[in-house]
Parts: sequence; structure tokens; C-alpha cells
Amino acid sequence: MTTRVIAHRGARNRRDGTALRENTLGAFTRAIELGAEGIELDVRRTADDVLVIHHDAFIDDGRMVREIESADIPEWMPTLVEALETCKDTWLNIEIKNMPTDPDYDAHYGVSLSVAALVQAFDAADRVLVSSFDFRSVQRIRDHDPGIPIGWLVWEANPIQMVERARGFVDAIHPHDMLVDRRVIDMAREAGLIVNTWTVNDPKRVEDLYNMGIDGVVTDEVIMALDVLRKLRS
Repeated sequence: MTTRVIAHRGARNRRDGTALRENTLGAFTRAIELGAEGIELDVRRTADDVLVIHHDAFIDDGRMVREIESADIPEWMPTLVEALETCKDTWLNIEIKNMPTDPDYDAHYGVSLSVAALVQAFDAADRVLVSSFDFRSVQRIRDHDPGIPIGWLVWEANPIQMVERARGFVDAIHPHDMLVDRRVIDMAREAGLIVNTWTVNDPKRVEDLYNMGIDGVVTDEVIMALDVLRKLRS
């Protein structure tokens, strides 16, 4: 059994222990150096429809990402093109940030189609999984290209309803850690679903999830998770 360690927005610390900004090429490179088996990152669009990596709708100075031209984005903010190039040998969980409550919500799902087009351009379907809390955002990718793996992020849900809604529509479910137990994993297996959970920063919980048969743990503590799994696999 293989459980994948997925670096949550990359790795947060350099070798000397100083902090790295999340969702940057430096954080992704550091995660790769540490041996992370996957990287989770967040995608939004600029005013001129360039896909960039940023978690929140707004950046530090108060500007909304969707209202900034790509030529004016901060130097530290990478594009999805740059992330795909930097992580060319690493599995990526590309999360589309597109909820109806977001100020930059795209009701036409152009962001989904843009992500799908870029995955196609990089011939990267075998090394990515595109996910979102918004079920329709990933369904739009499935409608456009069934060959691109998709996943549904879940914060609060009845486990049975979660699995039944996902069955046959997505490849993976990404429930919050508090929703995951052996029953959920067994139900997902029966439905043919991959299960990756977030955000797991406790070593005992990593061990427990491994023993349940989890497919992937998204974590801020990459070194810890790798150490725990290395011991369990030996």
C-alpha cells in the first residue's frame, strides 16, 4: 500500500529553518527537495485571464487577484505555467478556487476550462488531479476532457451522502481530516474513489490514516509525515 505525502501549498521552511512564502516556486522546490510525493497548490485568474497560484482572492496589499493584470502581479506569485514547469516530475493537486461566495466567482467556469487547456498543453493529465470545493467547477473539466483526473474537496458532509454524490462523477474525494475514518475509506474504495485528506499535521494521525489505507495526506509538516511513513513502510 502507498500513501502519498502531499505538501500543502509547498514546504514552508528553507534548510536553515527560515520561513518560505506558501504557494511559491521556492516552496514547491523545497517540497521536492524534501521528497514530497505530491504538492497541493491553489489557482485563480488575473484580470487578463492568466492562471496564477494564490490561495486568497486578495493579496497582501488589498488588491483582488482577478483585478490585477498579469504584468502587475507580485514577483513572488507564480503562474500555473511556471508551477507545471518547476514541478514537471512531481504529482500536483491543482485546486481551483471558485466558490459562489468568492468575490471573483466565475459562474461560467472559464477558470476550469483554462486549467484543463493548460493540463492538455503540458500533456500532464497523468501527473495532476484537479480539485475544487465547487462540484460544478470540476464537473466542467470532466465534460471538457474526461481524461483529466478530478476530485471534490469536502469540508462538512454526511459521509454516506459525500461518497454517493461523488460516485461516478469524480475520481477522488478530498474530505477534511475530521470526516475521515475507516468506514469512509472503505465506502470510497467500494465506490472506486481515491481518498486524500487535509490538513494532517499530527504524527499519530498520519500513522492512523496510513493504517486505514488512506491514499494521500495533505500536510504542512512534510518532514514529519515523510519520517512517519518511512518507518511504517520499512
